[in-house]
Formats: sequence, C-alpha cells, structure tokens
Amino acid sequence: MDKEYIKGHLYKEIYRNEMNGYMVGLFKIKETNTDFEDNIINITGILPILNDKKEYILYGEVVNHKKYGVQFNVSSFDIIMPTKEEELITFLSSDLFPIGEKTAKKIVDMFHEETINKILEDKSCLIGIPRLSDKKIDKIYNVLNDYQNTSSVVIELTKIGFEMKDSLSFLNKYDSKILDTVNNNIYELIDSDEMPFTKIDEIAINMGIEEDDERRLLALIIYVVKSLCFNNGDTYLSIEEISFNLSSYVSITPERLDYLIMKLIRDRKLVVEDKRYYLKKFYEAEKYITDRICFLNDIEDRGSINICKYIDNEKFNKIEYDDIQKKAIECGVNNNLTIITGGPGTGKTTIIKAIVKILEDAYNLRDKDIALLAPTGRAAKKMMETTGMPAYTIHKYLGWDKDTNTFEVDEFNPNPDKYIIVDEVSMIDTLLMEALLRGIRRDSKLILVGDYYQLPSVSEGQILKDLIDSDVLPVIRLNQIYRQSVGSYILNLAYDIKEKNISEDLFIKKDDYLFINSDNDNTLSYVKKIVSKAVKKGLTDRDLQVLAPMYKSVCGIDNLNILLQEIFNPGSDNKKQINYGEVIYRVGDKVLQLVNDPDNNVYNGDIGYIDDIIISREKKIINQININYDGNIVEYTPDKFINFRHGYAISIHKAQGSEFDTVIMPITISFKRMLYNKLVYTGVTRAKKSLIIVGDSNSFIYGITNDYVDNRKTTLKDFIINKYNY
Repeated sequence: MDKEYIKGHLYKEIYRNEMNGYMVGLFKIKETNTDFEDNIINITGILPILNDKKEYILYGEVVNHKKYGVQFNVSSFDIIMPTKEEELITFLSSDLFPIGEKTAKKIVDMFHEETINKILEDKSCLIGIPRLSDKKIDKIYNVLNDYQNTSSVVIELTKIGFEMKDSLSFLNKYDSKILDTVNNNIYELIDSDEMPFTKIDEIAINMGIEEDDERRLLALIIYVVKSLCFNNGDTYLSIEEISFNLSSYVSITPERLDYLIMKLIRDRKLVVEDKRYYLKKFYEAEKYITDRICFLNDIEDRGSINICKYIDNEKFNKIEYDDIQKKAIECGVNNNLTIITGGPGTGKTTIIKAIVKILEDAYNLRDKDIALLAPTGRAAKKMMETTGMPAYTIHKYLGWDKDTNTFEVDEFNPNPDKYIIVDEVSMIDTLLMEALLRGIRRDSKLILVGDYYQLPSVSEGQILKDLIDSDVLPVIRLNQIYRQSVGSYILNLAYDIKEKNISEDLFIKKDDYLFINSDNDNTLSYVKKIVSKAVKKGLTDRDLQVLAPMYKSVCGIDNLNILLQEIFNPGSDNKKQINYGEVIYRVGDKVLQLVNDPDNNVYNGDIGYIDDIIISREKKIINQININYDGNIVEYTPDKFINFRHGYAISIHKAQGSEFDTVIMPITISFKRMLYNKLVYTGVTRAKKSLIIVGDSNSFIYGITNDYVDNRKTTLKDFIINKYNY
C-alpha cells in the first residue's frame, strides 16, 4: 500500500520545540492521496524549519485526535524540486531568489528542464545572463544548494543507521553541519544527550571507526564515568574504577589512558583533584553547593524572635513541645540555615507548621513570602495537606523544561521568596540541589528537613547525609517518637531496624504488624491470600500498597502487578482495556507516573487511576488512555504510555516521600542484591496503620544488617569542612 502523503507548502507554524524540532503547524494542501477533503490541515512531527515559499511532500498518516481533531502526523518529508519549464520560471522568480520573472525566463530558456542541475553543477554557467551580478549568482546557487541539502542530509543520516526521528532532530540542532560532525567525529553527538552512547557507537563502528580510535576512546571514558556515577550514586571515581570498567569495552595501556584523561581535562569534560575523577558538572555542583550553603550559614543574624509567646498561643492547639522541638522551631525561625532531621513520628511536620505560623504572625508574611518545597509530587501534596499552604515540587518551583532539561529560574532570575522550607531532603540529588540554590535569593532563609536514615537520592549524591556529617552546620536531631498510639509497633520496628537491633519481636505478631514466614516460591501465593482477604473486609487499592525492592524475579514488582490487577480490577466484557506490549491496562487500574511532566502538572511518583480508554476501531484514530490524578485528568497517546506503569505494587524507591495506611512488603532471597538497611527502613516507614512483611527471616535479617549503601563517593562533606578550616 502506498504511503499517505500531502503535497503543498507551510501555511503557518504554530509551535516549535527548538531542542528536538517537534513542531505543530498548518499546511496548505495542493495534492494528496488521503481522504482529507479540506485544503488546510494541522500537521505535527519532528521537522526542520519549513519555508512557506517552498513546496514539500510530507509522508505520514491522517489521525483523529480526541482533543485536537484531525491532523497529519509526519514521519518523513521531501522537498519538491520543480522540473517543468513553467514551474521553474515561477520557482526562480519567487521571493526566494533575487531575480524577476524576465531573468528567470532567460535562465530557463537557456537550460530548459536541466536548469537546477546545471546551476548546482557549476554556478558560473549563469555568467553572461543580463542583470546577473556575481552577488546574485551566489545567492541563487546558495538557495538551491540549501534547498537540496535539507532532504539529502536526512536521507544520508538514515542510510548510515539513524532513525528518521533522530535524523530530523539532529538536523534541527546542527543544520546541514550535522554531516560534517558525523564524518569528523560522530561521538560529539553524545554531548547532546539525544541518543545513548551505545547507539551512536554502533553506528560509528558500522561506519568503519576502529575500536581503539581516539575519538571513540574519549567518548567511551565519559560514557563509563557517567554510567558508574549514576549506577552507584557517586559524584567521582578512582582511576582504578575507570580503568577496570573501560577494559570490558576495549583494551588500552595505562599510559594511553593517562594521555586520554589529560586530554579530557584540557577539554574541560573531566576534573581531577586529589586522585578523584569527576565529571565537570558534578565537581562544579558540589563546589557551588558548598559556597552557597556556607554563605547562608555565615550571614549575620539581624534579629531574633522569641518563639515562646507564639507556641503557647491557641493557634498551635496548645501542643506540648519538648526542648529539642523548641530548639528546632527557634533555629528554623531565626537562623539563615537550619537542618532538621528525624525519623517518622518525631514531629518534623509539626515543627514545619509551627515555623510557618510564627513567621506569618511575626512578620505579617503572605504565602508568597514562604515557599514549601519537596522533591516529589506526593511529598509536596503531603506538605500542603499538613500545613494548609501551597507546596510545590522543586522542579515546578524552578520552572523546569522537560524538553531541554533546564530551569527557567536561576541565579540571574531567582524566585523572590524570603523563606524556603524543603521536606524529604534525603531524596534530593546533587544537580537538583545545585539548581535549587541557584534559583533562590542569596539571602533567603533556608530550612532543610529530612530523615537521615532514609534512602539517598536515586541519582548522584547524598546531600542530606553530607550536610549533616560535615558537623559544621546547624543540625537539629529529633529522637523522641510522638506519633504512636497504644499497641502500635511499626515505629518501634523502624527504629530497631535503624539501630540493627535483631530480636524475636521482629517475627512476633502485633496489633499493627505481622511477619509471615514464606520461602521464595510461595510468597506470591501468600500475598494473593492476604490481599484477597483484605478486599473481602472492604479494603481497596487506595487503602493498601504493596512495596518491593525489585521489578524482576518471581516475587518482583512486574509479577506482583499482574497478580494484584486480577484481584483489584479483573477483566470483564463491559470493561475497556488495551494492550501495551505484554501489559494490559483497564479502566479503573491504579497506575504510577514515572517521569516529571510539568506541562500536565503530574510528577514522578504520583499515583493515579485510569479514568477512560479510547480504543481505535479505525487505523486513523489515535488510541488514548486518560488517567485521573486526584482530579487532574492527563491524556496519554501511545508514544507516552512508557511514562506510567501499574501502581498496585511499586518500588520502595518510588514510595519514598509517601505514606500508606497498609503496606505489604515481600522480602525474599531473590531480592538479596537489593536488600540493605536503608531500603528496609524506608519501606517499613511508609506504613501508617498496618504493616505485613512476607518472606523468610534470614533475608529480613540480612537486609537489616547490610548497610553497604552508605559507601557513596561524594566530596560535598569534605568541601564544606575544608571551607571552614581555611
């Protein structure tokens, strides 16, 4: 079957993403093989800047989008070169060229249908035609050359292995110079982060680049350093780590590695200090965080609020604060920098509420003077619910652009808030902390709140731990548990895990805690029985959350979600569902957002429910899944299905910053490589009312006693200490 096409010219460009070339526009149709009857249609796709004077043929398909109506989704394109003499005269006398119709006719009369080819072969063929200066000849040649190159560049890129989408994206970023970049050093493309190194490397090898080519080795070192830092959470590496991991890709001598490292240092891609090898961005981020944190800490206090006259006020519901809590409130109100850390139930939220109320009363502040922030949407929502004030994700507060991975708010355009309170700081990575400090006033008062013993950030760094471990910053440690009812054991269990206290209590049934002994093969069956019993008692998937350390394995998140979907939301003839790979999504399914999407106000870790599924009965209508996030309906077309997954079972990492009434957590030997103290502690502390652990006692004990995660390599702590030692 012939590909669908529309032929004509651009009528109007409506939107363009400058980074990847995605555009939306109106296209005037001259000819088409589709059923579309109007002469103007909406077009979408990754395309170079289209000249409204040029004629194009766009390939793709007509689709009917529920929200935007009929549109033509472009997959590829060609520029139409005129061939008939009448067309050539019209073309050459258009606004693209510096000549009129008479001169255009003289050129075409001389070369006929070969006019364009003759000019491109040798522009001097135009010499002698009346009223054509050298400047005009150069202009005609350059326009024709550019006209031809646009489509030929894309064709050339696809020939050597690039996908059409990637080819168009690179063309938009590099223009026609992309071919020079590819031919001179294709590995320069990894700096754009638009394609993974492995894909670029595959194309390069197919182009004939040798495995030990210097260009490849330089790029490979950067790739190895990036991968290791991300996988381990480190901000620097040793030369031994780099060398060992590089050896799995290529064999080079230590002398050559030293030479390549020095070249990367000269090119300002790596920084080496005290035998620590950093990507430049991590070194500069840790240095910047150090300077800003120490600057805030050293600002001289200009006044002091006596908190006693406020905390006895009825606005505080006559809460009895102990001395440590009072100190936390006093420091938060008066210090330029305060770090408050404590486990669950120690009153962190209560202290935040008190600080906010005192600041509002003492200084007659408005909401816009105080910013409440958290790294995830669910954590921000929890802050908002407990304080009654607006709270935002850090990404939203800084105006993050997901397409360019940049922030609108920075040191040149900071937010104006005087007081910044950030919760769940243990989840903040090095680059996000740097961005936050760049986006606030230099004299803002900063209050950082978090649990020292929770998991560190998914990405590189361990901000909260390094700040606290420096021992030179004002840190308030909350140790007393307050949020505990009679018969409650969960918080005691959490603190036993933190202290690595192994006792019989770990396996004895309590009012709010149950350990079910199970081997690896039977764990799923036990989870099924527990959840089925809970459903019979009236619990729903909104009351209950299953947490696990890993996606794969017999008891992993993927298998748990299949099992739990059949319990909570089984298929039926009258329930809409859609297949995505091996996964089935149904109306009513619980789902987890996996990426930040500020445009739709939904963030990594948010949990929602499938509100509707629009199933295409015709090829030309786009399938769609609509997900409800607490009243915010977000529409997903198939290319965005990758942004969410089932949320009946989620990872402990994704659960960080959230709390659930009932938590079921399988801990078995198949999870061994992911079992460690902070992960088990974080999982346990997600439960508010009831906790059920299913697994074997040896695996549980192993997870409690294994604390390898504390070994991240970062230098923020050392930089801060050194700052005060000089």
